[in-house]
Amino acid sequence: MSLSAGCPRCPTPIARTAPGGGWSCPDHGAIEPLWRPAEASYAGFVEHLGTAGVFPSYLPWPMSPGWAVTDFGVVGSGQGQVSATMTCCSGTSELDGPVDVLVVTEEPGTGLGARCAGTSALDPGAEIGDGPATVKVRLDHQAVGLWPVSTSAATGEWDRSVVAGEARGRWLWLVLRPASAILLLRDDWILRDVSALGPGLVETAFGGPRPSW
Repeated sequence: MSLSAGCPRCPTPIARTAPGGGWSCPDHGAIEPLWRPAEASYAGFVEHLGTAGVFPSYLPWPMSPGWAVTDFGVVGSGQGQVSATMTCCSGTSELDGPVDVLVVTEEPGTGLGARCAGTSALDPGAEIGDGPATVKVRLDHQAVGLWPVSTSAATGEWDRSVVAGEARGRWLWLVLRPASAILLLRDDWILRDVSALGPGLVETAFGGPRPSW
């Protein structure tokens, strides 16, 4: 397997509780592991999609020329129980230079979106749904409103913007670096579940430096 197991909430190494048993994090106890590649590749992404099963994996689609998938992950027990997926595509924009766009969809309480965003709470805060949405993206034909998530109390000095909302009964997070890249979302972005894309994935670029989170 090209995907290795880690904690969805932190970078601390994890271990099996017993041969063939569950997984445990020294900081978070019993967990469902995050399966993530050392380096993004087409073969690794096929394995990712097989592990995720029917759980969606969203990418901005179509991807702009020169952009590539640089990271992805799936949180699950490996026995068909999946609670989150993450993808990252990276490229450049005329105004921002190098840009990373992370997309996380997860069940409440998973904590992967919060880890990518650098926030302390497992889920987005009470500001979600308060007032008009700051931006909207489309999942196929559905418009999904997203609200800003504060990173003022986050550890580290990351230059990023975070927005989140609810889509199809799960949290949807977008983390954009640098922070100014949030303006890219004005262009009516479409997120597509690429698990059913089939041959179109062959034309997708993979590889490049993984984002730090």
